[in-house]
Amino acid sequence: MGKLVAILSAWGPAGVFLLALIDSAGIPLPVGVDALVVASAAVNPQSAYVAAALALAGSAIGCLFLFFVARKGGEAYLARYTAEGRGARLRAWFQQYGLLTVFVPALLVIPLPVKVPILSAGALGVHPARFAATILAARSARYFGLAYLGAQLGEETLPWLKAHVWHLGAAALVLFAALYFAIRLAGRRVGQ
Repeated sequence: MGKLVAILSAWGPAGVFLLALIDSAGIPLPVGVDALVVASAAVNPQSAYVAAALALAGSAIGCLFLFFVARKGGEAYLARYTAEGRGARLRAWFQQYGLLTVFVPALLVIPLPVKVPILSAGALGVHPARFAATILAARSARYFGLAYLGAQLGEETLPWLKAHVWHLGAAALVLFAALYFAIRLAGRRVGQ
């Protein structure tokens, strides 16, 4: 796997696309897509946004693949366990708020688990268009932000991110809470 990552890294932005696709489809890689977007932007700032766009496309395709695998295989399994009681409440909660558990980890550079929420979204029957829009919104901000930082800070980007990990974590909690309450408020207004 290390040789494959080295080869794809040497391909520049096209390699970023393939790595993002493979990683988002559920095959964990030793080198993160984030680091490759930053490295590509630092080495060649003119291609920073091309690398970000290709990472976005690869990630979206990979996430959709994982989503549809879970939708096909997990729905029947979960139907037995989420039809009544607590399982039904979990399904209802995920239909209402579950995309937050996809959006926040997909947005942040801090390593948060995103595969389980993606699998849950597919298995619990989230609408594919809503899921795709969530992934595109989160990953766009993430990859284009990283490309910008890579082009501006160069090799100092990753140390800068490491130095601000607590700020990013706090921002994630605030973002999750704000979006949660915004969805609740919008739901109340629609219900009136």
